[in-house]
Amino acid sequence: MIKQLPISFEGAHKGQVRSQFAALCYRRRKGRLQILLITSRRSKRWIVPKGWPIHAKTPEAAVLQEAWEEAGVSGHVTGGCLGVYSYTKEIRGDVPPVPIVALLYPVEVKARAKIFPEAGQRRCQWMSRKKAMKLVKEPELRRIIRDFQPNDEFPSA
Repeated sequence: MIKQLPISFEGAHKGQVRSQFAALCYRRRKGRLQILLITSRRSKRWIVPKGWPIHAKTPEAAVLQEAWEEAGVSGHVTGGCLGVYSYTKEIRGDVPPVPIVALLYPVEVKARAKIFPEAGQRRCQWMSRKKAMKLVKEPELRRIIRDFQPNDEFPSA
C-alpha cells in the first residue's frame, strides 16, 4: 500500500490547507444500510470519524485507527477512496480556521466497543442514509453518502 503524505496546494502558505482521512462507517441491519455518525468534541455537530495522516501508515490504516479512537469501531476498509469533501476546522486560541480536504474511505463495521479512547467525549448513532444526509453539514459529504453503494443490494436514496 502507498503511504499518503499530507496534501499541500501550490501557492498556499504552510498550514493553510491540510488533509485528513475519514471513515464512512456502515453496516447492514434487516437488509438496510445504516451509517454511523459521531459528534465533534467541541461543537457537537454530526460528522464521520476522521483524523490527520499518520506517519508510516497507509490511508486505510489511519482511517481504521481514527474509527477505533473516535467511535469504538472494529471493521475493515472495503474499497478505495469514495471521494473528497472539504470543511473548515476551528483551531483553539488565536489561530485562524484551517481549510481541510478529507479523503473518505468505506469501513464495514463488524463490532463496536463500549469503551474506547474518546467514548466520553462524543455521541455515536447508527442511522439511515437519509437521516445521515440531513445531519451532516458538508455538501460534498452529503453527496458521497447519497451515492454510496457498498454493493448492488442497496437502492439509492
